[in-house]
Amino acid sequence: MNNYEDTPMAQFESILQVDVPKGRDGKHKQIVNQLLEGIEQLKIGSALKIPLTELPDTKENIRSALSRATRQKHMDVATSSDDNYLYVWKNGS
Repeated sequence: MNNYEDTPMAQFESILQVDVPKGRDGKHKQIVNQLLEGIEQLKIGSALKIPLTELPDTKENIRSALSRATRQKHMDVATSSDDNYLYVWKNGS
């Protein structure tokens, strides 16, 4: 029997849960929060028009992050894009 099976916790350090890095909390959090605030303020029939040059990552990665966030908040949004802009609106608007 090896030592790992005898004392599994002896192999690992412990830290407080609040000190555990949260992977999804960092990279896109700021832009996603800005988009969510903008979406909430949209009038019916309007869309956000976001220059791709102002996005901190690819439009695909921002769309994915936004999709995760809107699902968690039970928001129904749609997106579209062209060569220069990402468009986001409330679905059904």
